[in-house]
Amino acid sequence: MKILDVLSRDAICADLKAHDKKGVLEELATPVAEAAGVNRDELVRVLMDRERLGSTGIGGGIGIPHGKLKTLQTLALGFGLSRAGVDFESMDGKPTHIFFLLLTPENSTGLHLKVLARISRILKNEPFKEQLMAAATPEEIYAVIEAEDEEF
Repeated sequence: MKILDVLSRDAICADLKAHDKKGVLEELATPVAEAAGVNRDELVRVLMDRERLGSTGIGGGIGIPHGKLKTLQTLALGFGLSRAGVDFESMDGKPTHIFFLLLTPENSTGLHLKVLARISRILKNEPFKEQLMAAATPEEIYAVIEAEDEEF
């Protein structure tokens, strides 16, 4: 599965302003909820509930907040960059800069895991991460992801 099959340009935040986990989740959730046609506050609640089980800050400057919603019809994906970095309670204790927010329907475990695996795999590519961090606009971020998708 290609990232751009599920990531809308409108759900790319090139410069997150939030300074804490809840703020980042709220900021990322806004365009994703709008694109997916779900309630933003419900989405933030689901994401925060998931964070209480264990941080989705996987280390290396990466966070992949994710959750499942009953009311969702299809998978939704958002992306955000925090230039300053956020304390996302990462496994390595370092600030998180790159975020992919994944939202799936409640009954789609296979798809959920497939997309998480794809995101995790591409984020192990250091040049790709550097290109994302260097991108200044949603269009540039989209182009970086598009180039990576072409190799998939």
